[in-house]
Amino acid sequence: MRILNADQMREADRRTIQEIGLASLVLMENAGRQVVAAVESFYPDLADRRVAIVCGKGNNGGDGFVVARTLQQRGVDVSVFVIGKVNEVKGDARINLEILGRIGQTVVEVADETAWELHGAEIIAHDLIIDAMFGTGLSTPLTGFYETVVADLNEGGVPIVSIDMPSGMSADSCDLIGDAIDATVTVTLGAPKLPLVLPPAEAKSGEVVIADIGIPADVFDQLEGPHLELLTREQMRSLIPARAADAHKGDFGRVVVVAGSVGKAGAAVLCARGAMRSGAGLVTVASPRSCQPTIAAHGVEYMTEGLDETPDGTIHFAAVSTVLGIDADVIVAGPGLGRGEGVTTFVRELLDKYDGPLVLDADALNAFADEPSLLVGREGRDVIITPHPGEMARLIGCSVEDLQADRIGMASDFAKRHQVYVVLKGHRTLVVTPNEKVFVNPTGCAGMATGGTGDVLAGMLAAWLAQLLDAEAACRLAVYLHGSAGELADADHGEVSMTAGDLVDHIGDAVLELTARRRVATKATE
Repeated sequence: MRILNADQMREADRRTIQEIGLASLVLMENAGRQVVAAVESFYPDLADRRVAIVCGKGNNGGDGFVVARTLQQRGVDVSVFVIGKVNEVKGDARINLEILGRIGQTVVEVADETAWELHGAEIIAHDLIIDAMFGTGLSTPLTGFYETVVADLNEGGVPIVSIDMPSGMSADSCDLIGDAIDATVTVTLGAPKLPLVLPPAEAKSGEVVIADIGIPADVFDQLEGPHLELLTREQMRSLIPARAADAHKGDFGRVVVVAGSVGKAGAAVLCARGAMRSGAGLVTVASPRSCQPTIAAHGVEYMTEGLDETPDGTIHFAAVSTVLGIDADVIVAGPGLGRGEGVTTFVRELLDKYDGPLVLDADALNAFADEPSLLVGREGRDVIITPHPGEMARLIGCSVEDLQADRIGMASDFAKRHQVYVVLKGHRTLVVTPNEKVFVNPTGCAGMATGGTGDVLAGMLAAWLAQLLDAEAACRLAVYLHGSAGELADADHGEVSMTAGDLVDHIGDAVLELTARRRVATKATE
């Protein structure tokens, strides 16, 4: 599902109205009714609540007027306030404002600070507030009277449902341009907007509902400009192929995991388990020989291969020939490999000599930190890299703070210049393709901030790449299921206590839940 900026949303509206012929009044009516449906789902006791609807002078206010009419007709106690001068309400919003008057709904004008001092406390005394002041067109911070309104509503402690975006946000930035409404729920219209899905602004959005107001999907697909997409359950479900009754292990890919070193054998185990739980037909873990017994003892389903090692227990660069001799459809390298000249030489040789798809994680990425120009894909061979912010910053040569301030821009530039797929981990993990598509993953939780979860993801990526033979699809599905498994593990163990191993144990549940087959009972529901 496309994530839009302000210009793209305006263009989608224009095409729907002018080229398809769906009247703007119909879109506004659809928007208002979808907001009401969302409010009713979140607040089933709506009939017992007093609802204040604070409306601006533009189309966002017009949506609010439709909400007011619809709620009033359903017997809800509604109060309507225009934040600004009523005589400045124009166009479709004016039509819906006048309809309110004709059905006997009082509308209170709150045009300035003096009026706000009179009516502000009255608004905050309601049980629910609908924020319909500003939509996607805001580009500068709110000041003066409007800033006061937002600040007072936030301090009031009343649940707020924002229409399209919390008032005070800009649709063109995931940064907060100034103070904005702290929404409990945001019902965004047609498509998600950038600040609703990416930090830091998304923290003010609350629960986000994407409302279908009648704009055809083709209109969104054909929009020019930045191509950002939000991963959705429906899209991810369609990526999981059905398995034939006569299928065998060779049909689902052979994954080789090159991982581990003395003291870090667990990273190899977690990566291999992530691959196995994600459906890989055969998994082989290639690790320094001194680690092989430990790794073999932690998993009976995967095979192991001992590799030449250095005196300090890391992989020897001469082991490349052994790894290349193992039958593989995908190689994932990096978890727990450690650092050193031998590891660096090994990883660079592997990238140069292996012709199949590669997933490079953790220490395999650190092998290119001083010469990132060597980390490049080539025609016919997909390379997926899975950096956390620190690793990405080292590859780019910037600070973590600078990277986090422009995650999309920097990851997109790196993916394009190096012709690799970038899975930039963290809250709202990004999948960035060499042709500048960006996908935002909505799944995951704070409990995943624990050692080893990235190792699991690397194995999951390799497994889905071996099955789907499509790097973009594999990245999208793996990160979505990784986050979903984390959420399910959190539900069982809590965000403080969950471990990477718990996440592995819930990968199967995440797949079953996504495919809507069944859900294995968790401790939280037993």
